[in-house]
Amino acid sequence: MALRTIRIDDDPILRKVSKPVKNFDKSLEDILNDMIETMHHAEGVGLAAPQIGILKRIFIIDIGEGVIEFINPEILEHDEEQIGEEGCLSVPGRYAIVKRPLKVKVKAQNKIGEYFEVEAVELKARAILHEYDHLEGILYVDNIEGELKYGATRCDMKSIA
Repeated sequence: MALRTIRIDDDPILRKVSKPVKNFDKSLEDILNDMIETMHHAEGVGLAAPQIGILKRIFIIDIGEGVIEFINPEILEHDEEQIGEEGCLSVPGRYAIVKRPLKVKVKAQNKIGEYFEVEAVELKARAILHEYDHLEGILYVDNIEGELKYGATRCDMKSIA
């Protein structure tokens, strides 16, 4: 495992749409392991592959329930809404209020290519949707309610990602 450099908000790779993963091999496992180490080192609760310079449809989250790896994710359903603070490892030292769905259902593949579904609410849904946006070249600052604030986020998590 290795720590990867997290790309910062003015990096053009963060604005590109990621490509699907086709090969479920040792290289993918290495990327996932590096992402986990990098996310934990940065004290985030999620990390998407574009944030470490890899334009692949991969993200991970860990909201305190253990790491979940999402490869080639698809949002199947979302419902209701929540409004709360978000930060991002790629937008350091800033946070803002963002409106997102309260509930989400996602289909994805694991590191060996098997499909699974996850239904999530609240923070878990917020983390999934935040990371999914990274795969589409979208940063949370594109969808803020009000002003971008400076300082550490005041929410329960250290930083979404």
